[in-house]
Amino acid sequence: MQGLATDVVWQHRLERIDSKVEDIRFPDAVDCVDQDEESCEIVVNGEKRQIRFHDYADVFGFPGLYEELFYEHLECCSPSYISNLLDSVVREYGGRLDELRVLDVGAGNGMVGDELQDLGVPSIVGIDIIPAAKEATNRDRPDVYDDYLVADLTDLPETEEEKLRRTDANCLTTVAALGFGDIPPLAFAKALDLIATPGWLAFNLKETFLREQDSSGFSRLIRELNRDGYIQTLCYRRYQHRVSITGEALYYVAVVARKLRDLDNDLLESLQGE
Repeated sequence: MQGLATDVVWQHRLERIDSKVEDIRFPDAVDCVDQDEESCEIVVNGEKRQIRFHDYADVFGFPGLYEELFYEHLECCSPSYISNLLDSVVREYGGRLDELRVLDVGAGNGMVGDELQDLGVPSIVGIDIIPAAKEATNRDRPDVYDDYLVADLTDLPETEEEKLRRTDANCLTTVAALGFGDIPPLAFAKALDLIATPGWLAFNLKETFLREQDSSGFSRLIRELNRDGYIQTLCYRRYQHRVSITGEALYYVAVVARKLRDLDNDLLESLQGE
């Protein structure tokens, strides 16, 4: 029975890979839908299917759907915005992108890695918790990453951690992946711990996650990292990440920082459970 179930899963996966999304339809009326609950209807082979935006495994299963949905319809600009901002800040402080070895966390289907490669970054390693993300990257952008790991940073096997440390990454990027339960504060801190000191850090967050009343844990973590000298924020910029399904502007904050010292175990342990 297990073999039969596996065959069915692969059959559905192959159907997605071979299928083309013929149409994307947004709901006519939406009342008080949170960003992470947004969804749409797609038409594939004449059949209608409901897709929730944050069910990334489903979205990545259809070639081109992620790009058409987020970048053509919802006007997302974050991969290029964060990559170009990192380039600008690194240059302002006397560095060059061709000196960076990037760990791209929450790499998805490789759009950030693609932008960084175009800007001249010579070495990029991707990591994501979703196997479908790696499959989509191998399908759509096979030449972007030196390596791509599927792993949970909050429970990283020792062999995987050693492999990541051997890349000697000196820059961490994570774009449109923090908050909403996708990457918790502990995973973000662990990723920061994996890059060299001194190092670079470029990420974005929905602006509400950086307010005092934030309950995700990121506001406290970013303040603590700056206050205790783990990082120094060099650029903090509010911008329009994309629009919602109702056309409302969704604002994020882009941050570029320097990692100044290694994280200690007490900090990492304090994030357990967040």
